[in-house]
Amino acid sequence: MAVLDALAEWPVDNVAAAVIGGSGIVSSHGDIDRVYELASVTKLLVAEAVLVAVEEGALELDDEAGPPGATVAHLLAHASGLVFDSRTVMAPPATQRIYSSAGFEVLAETVDAATGIDFAEYLRQSVCEPLGMTDTVLDGPAGHGARSSVADLARFAADLLVPTVLSSEMLDRATRVAFPGLDGFVPGYGKHKPNDWGLGFEIRGHKHPHWTGANNSPETFGHFGQSGTFLWVDPRFGRACVVLTDRPFGAWAKPLWSEFNDSVCEALGDWRLSTPTTQDS
Repeated sequence: MAVLDALAEWPVDNVAAAVIGGSGIVSSHGDIDRVYELASVTKLLVAEAVLVAVEEGALELDDEAGPPGATVAHLLAHASGLVFDSRTVMAPPATQRIYSSAGFEVLAETVDAATGIDFAEYLRQSVCEPLGMTDTVLDGPAGHGARSSVADLARFAADLLVPTVLSSEMLDRATRVAFPGLDGFVPGYGKHKPNDWGLGFEIRGHKHPHWTGANNSPETFGHFGQSGTFLWVDPRFGRACVVLTDRPFGAWAKPLWSEFNDSVCEALGDWRLSTPTTQDS
């Protein structure tokens, strides 16, 4: 896809990217094996591991976890009431969408206690190993401590399009809005009413401004990271996109990310029109 060539003009030292279908990478840019800090894109991997633990019966989405009255589902959906970076409670569960990395630390501890396996190892066994993600490691907080490559995240994204690690039913639940109608902030992009979120996956909805493009469907789900990274899956196109850079998110990224994602979606729209019978699953 020629649209990826625009990444060469980004004001970053290194960038790698891929557009992904259900059977793998459709097009790529840069060194897809280079390892980058993921920052909060980590939460997608952590959420998937938590959901595997649910499907394995180690815990339930309705199990109590975190502050009083909160559950595993509340923590995954940033609806537990915990503040961003500590165990301080700001609001009762399911009353506000308060983005909380601390909540993902609680999730990791909950899975650790339920399975008897260190969470980083559980993530490796439950998500990375089945998908062949050999570059990916959680070596820090569960909210933002993973490193990975585009090659690995392309395998992960392809599995979000054609799931094997999770059941289709669980993935569908995780990528639909949990606790609808909650207002809250997307870091770097301000307050949204509502601030739609699934079980670990941010849902695009009708947010503006946003790091995805205006051409992305409202059903688009994914996450971005403060290290200059993002991953989204758009069910309308049956495609995903991963971009990893080594420049922290900031004012430089806001126009470039949304413009780039709009261009990718435009190219995907042209692809759908030109190949209506050859889309991969």
